[in-house]
Amino acid sequence: MVLMTEVRGVFETNCYFYVDDDTHHGFLIDPGAQAAELLKIAEERGFTIEKILLTHGHFDHIGAVPELQARLNVEVCMQRNGRIYAENPVWNLSAYFGDDITLDGVTYLDDFSDITLRANENFGVKLIPLAGHTTDGAIYYSAKDSVAFVGDSIFLGSYGRVDFPGGDEKTLFDNLKAKVLTLPDDTILLSGHSAPTTVANEKSRPWFK
Repeated sequence: MVLMTEVRGVFETNCYFYVDDDTHHGFLIDPGAQAAELLKIAEERGFTIEKILLTHGHFDHIGAVPELQARLNVEVCMQRNGRIYAENPVWNLSAYFGDDITLDGVTYLDDFSDITLRANENFGVKLIPLAGHTTDGAIYYSAKDSVAFVGDSIFLGSYGRVDFPGGDEKTLFDNLKAKVLTLPDDTILLSGHSAPTTVANEKSRPWFK
């Protein structure tokens, strides 16, 4: 199952629980703020979070990670180019909002890594690199459930900004066309800042054509 919850720091960001229905173990994706609220949801729902997955290293997607690491003692994963965002408040943008966020103890994953649960090795996602919004951008794709957690690379009717450190418009467009909009049309795209959409919907947009 997928459970979306909006967390509010400086901005509102969509955070996702992606949980195996059989074992109630799962992943927490992009916990940008409100660690206590996320922990409360997990407790009330009976979720066991095995890993925290980050689509990219901007502060509004990583802000709750240090507290969650301390409370849950779980692995935090991001694409292998994420170190500069995890360790540099200028690159992760937190420095501009008066809160220098840094992450320690991150596992930097190779491109196209398969990430599975200890409780059920048949439940998982594939990390697909998708630079452009940031250099460490990634999506987490489940073919089984026809869902992709796409961070800020693509939204309902639009696409991510490219004017932050590491952003590049051509790289983003090329990657979206090659790695997102080639997924099956019924794939649900779950972003950081919009309602869900699908590959078919976004392929019909003027910017894609």
